[in-house]
Amino acid sequence: MSATDAGTITYTVPKRRHPVVLFVTQQPLGAAGLVLIVLMLTASLFAGFVAPYDPLAVDYESMLGAPSWAHLLGTDAFGRDVLSRIIYGARTALVVGLASSLLGCTLGAVIGMVSAYFGGRVDMLIQRLMDILLSFPIIVLALAVVAVLGKFVVGGIDVNLIIAIAVPMVPKVARVVRSSALAIREMPYVDAARAAGFSDRRIIFRHIMPNVVAPYLIMFTAFIAQAILLEASLSFLGLGVTEPTASWGLMLSGSSADFYQQAPWMIVFPGVAISLAVFAFNLFGDSLRDWLDPKIKL
Repeated sequence: MSATDAGTITYTVPKRRHPVVLFVTQQPLGAAGLVLIVLMLTASLFAGFVAPYDPLAVDYESMLGAPSWAHLLGTDAFGRDVLSRIIYGARTALVVGLASSLLGCTLGAVIGMVSAYFGGRVDMLIQRLMDILLSFPIIVLALAVVAVLGKFVVGGIDVNLIIAIAVPMVPKVARVVRSSALAIREMPYVDAARAAGFSDRRIIFRHIMPNVVAPYLIMFTAFIAQAILLEASLSFLGLGVTEPTASWGLMLSGSSADFYQQAPWMIVFPGVAISLAVFAFNLFGDSLRDWLDPKIKL
């Protein structure tokens, strides 16, 4: 606000900054995690141009080669370039992580909204089913789903593996979304929509769903890290991605366990890649929660 010579008062409207700029300035740690995510996403999308070698190319003359200018991160027991396999492994991790998190969080959100909206016996039955799923450890539940469904590989990715990783996410997301939807269900505009004769489906997806987007996005980003770690664990156990597909968990198993003393780079670098990916998504997810939650901002 300022006064002119004529005595009139003018108001200066502050310039609104872009949401991305606000996020970077208010959440620098989340921005650092986002940078790592973008780098990993870029490397996976352009793996054919970024990777120095074919990740499946076998070179028996270079087996167990130490890091050098020719192979920056060394080679494995088959002479395959470790750096190239890590870059292509990022593609596997992101595809499985994003797909399973999207499937699990979306299904959990729908179940949570339906449970909260209808209440009564429907709510009780759904929540008891969620309790049963929550009673199993994540890895045990994923192993059970993989064992039941078997393998269905499309483009080198096991579709049933994505389902197995998504299933343990459903009850957690359903609980969080249900708690938010219970409060929204009692809002006057929801009662007005019922009085106007709108269908239950319209009320759920037009009036309740937009108000649970924030917790949905927070859990979606957080569960990507969990999905990447779970995919690596299942691949390490031989129940996830199979050879010769590049996978970080697969790179830690098999011959890597046999030659870890002779060629420690076969284990160290894939482990660092997994840690950085999980760290980046956790940083971004926590910062996104702090940025979107008005209670934390107060």
